[in-house]
This record gives sequence, C-alpha cells and structure tokens, in this order.
Amino acid sequence: MLANAITISRIVLAFLLLPLAPLQPAFLLVYLLGGLSDMADGYVARKTHTVSILGSKLDSIADFILIVVLLYVLYPILQPSKEILLWIAAIAFIRLSAITTVCIRYGYFASLHTYANKATGLALFLFPFSLMVTSSAIPLVLVLVLATCSASEELIINITSKKLNLETKGFFDNL
Repeated sequence: MLANAITISRIVLAFLLLPLAPLQPAFLLVYLLGGLSDMADGYVARKTHTVSILGSKLDSIADFILIVVLLYVLYPILQPSKEILLWIAAIAFIRLSAITTVCIRYGYFASLHTYANKATGLALFLFPFSLMVTSSAIPLVLVLVLATCSASEELIINITSKKLNLETKGFFDNL
C-alpha cells in the first residue's frame, strides 16, 4: 500500500538525520520531508480507503523512531537539565502505560490519533525550527506540556473506554 510506503519512508528519513549536522539545511530538508510524510500517510490511506491496523501501528512506530532520533541528534544542542530529562522519562512512562493498557485490554499494540496527540506532533515537528529563532526554553516546555497532556489523556481514554477507537478525537468522544 502506498500509505504504508510513505510511513516507511519516514523511518528511513529519520535514520538519515543521524549523520547530518543538526539544524543545517540538509538536516532541515530531510526533517521537513519526514514531517510531510507524517501528514501524507494518513491522508493517502483515507483517500485510497486503505486505512489499516498495520498502517496505524507503522505510523506510531515511525513517529517513535523520529522522536528518538530527534532527541538523540538535538541533545548536544539542548543540553537538557536533569529535571527536563525526568520530565521526558515521565512522559515516556505515561505513553508506555497507555500502550500497555491497550495491549492488555485488546490484545495488540495501538496508539490513538486524538487532537491532543496531533497538537503534540505539530509542536514537536516545529520544535527544531524554533531553535533557529530562539534560545529560550519556552518551545521545549510547550512541547513537554502538550506531550504530558496528550499522553495523560490517551492513558485515561485507554483505561476508561468500553471499546478501542483509534480515531477518537479526545476524552469527550468516549463519554
């Protein structure tokens, strides 16, 4: 399927970021292509009626790989404090708890496509570009606040919902 090929290209693009100098034109171009692939895969899947559980899983895996690579590449630039690293670890724990909850309740790995997750993804996508215009910690804190909220919302939805709906838009969809 074309949508899955686009998602797999994001994984390849993420790994292509590793040897590139962070925030330089080649890095930003590869990163931009990865971000565009994130927007395109779901759109193509919906338009071609090829939305699938596999595609959703691939999308989540590609997002995870891109985030890990981005953290690894930007770590020397950010030089985050221990508190920021603990915050990131807490977010990862909440996300892992949400995924584990789905695995226990429904028998497979899945991540929700809520508005909060999409907002977090957009903020994360814009984050490297923000580093080019400010040395302030505000963009990082904004990403972490959004990530905390979206991860917490996803965990609450996964714990409280009666059935799994990968396309739920947020907590209030499940009431």
